[in-house]
Amino acid sequence: MKTYSAKPAEIEKKWVVIDASGLVVGRLATIIAMRLKGKHRPIYTPHVDCGDNVVVVNAEKVVLTGRKRDQKVYYHHTGFPGGIKERSAKFILEGRFPERVIEKAVERMLARGPLGRKIMGNLRVYKGPEHPHEAQQPVALDVASLNRKNVRN
Repeated sequence: MKTYSAKPAEIEKKWVVIDASGLVVGRLATIIAMRLKGKHRPIYTPHVDCGDNVVVVNAEKVVLTGRKRDQKVYYHHTGFPGGIKERSAKFILEGRFPERVIEKAVERMLARGPLGRKIMGNLRVYKGPEHPHEAQQPVALDVASLNRKNVRN
C-alpha cells in the first residue's frame, strides 16, 4: 500500500465564512489555521495548499480572555536603530484595523516560508458583518457550537 499524496490539480477548495463576534481569539485562530492548512481533510498533504478559503466577519467583536486586552503587546521594528515599537491589543482592536489581531494570530500558527505565505492569501478578514464574497457561496461555520470555551459573553 502506498501513501497518498494530493496533487494541486486534484484539490477542490471550499469557501467558509466564520462570524467572529464573541469568539475567543486564540481558539478561533487555531480553527482557522487548521482549515487553511487543510488538516481537517483526509487528503491532507503537508507540502501542498489543500485547505479552504476562509472569510472572517465581525473581527472587531472578538474577545481576549483574562487581562490580555490590556497586557498583550504587539511589537514591530522600523528598521532604524532603537526603532522597536509596541502596541497593545486594546489599541489595535479599538483602532482602524482591528482585523490585524486575527491575522497575526493565524499567521503565527502557520509555517513561515513560501507555502505559509500562499496559505495566508486564502484568509480574508473583515471588521464588519459585510464581505464581498457572496458569489463564491461560502458555507457558514459555527465555531461557537464546537466547544463551549470558544465563546465569551
